[in-house]
Amino acid sequence: MLAVVGDDAVHRVEGVPGESAPVGLTLALGRLRALGATGLRIALPTPGHPLGLSGPPEFNARALEAGEAVVGHGAAFGLVPRVREAGPEGDVHVEVVWHCLPVREAPPADVPSLGEAERELAEALREATEVLTRLDLAGSGPVAEAAIDAYRARAEAGRQVLAPGYPPRAVRVLELAQRVGALVTLARTNGHGGAVSASEMAARGEALRPVERTARRAQVAAYNSVVEERERGVR
Repeated sequence: MLAVVGDDAVHRVEGVPGESAPVGLTLALGRLRALGATGLRIALPTPGHPLGLSGPPEFNARALEAGEAVVGHGAAFGLVPRVREAGPEGDVHVEVVWHCLPVREAPPADVPSLGEAERELAEALREATEVLTRLDLAGSGPVAEAAIDAYRARAEAGRQVLAPGYPPRAVRVLELAQRVGALVTLARTNGHGGAVSASEMAARGEALRPVERTARRAQVAAYNSVVEERERGVR
């Protein structure tokens, strides 16, 4: 369980079927499994892009507010997190309360296959680098490449990119998506490039928006690939 949630927060789940009070995450996942859940899909929605969601509107709205959710496969329930600080002064800890809600059993919105995600990422990375270089924006040259490599080294130190059992292509896609995401972050946060006017800042945002969208779609495809492969195997 620590491999899933980490060890720096307390996790509780509200609204679990058959439970009148919040329960621990282990019990909640066991209950969902008993109801037929064979896996969980991740969703990373943003305004105008319900990535990974399938409805209904109430669940989508909560997931959009949180910016993330998980959707059960095999059981029509999903979990939306709310993160907060709890405890007295001097002993404050992070608490994650997951809300268990009904979901619609339907294909998740706008999630590509691993093959599609890999092709889209390669193209997005190439196009973004060309556009950012042409605009002389931060995050598009050798310094950015070195920063991305350092970011990846820190992120991957002491951990696996994905849990055992994922297809090698999923690992490859997730690593590339993280690299593209790092490029977007650097291009947006580094202030030493040429984007100083309002029009140049707008051009930066316009260039990065589809790239960021592609990276998020690829991350969802990679994380959900085990569930997708299992579903195809059943058919």
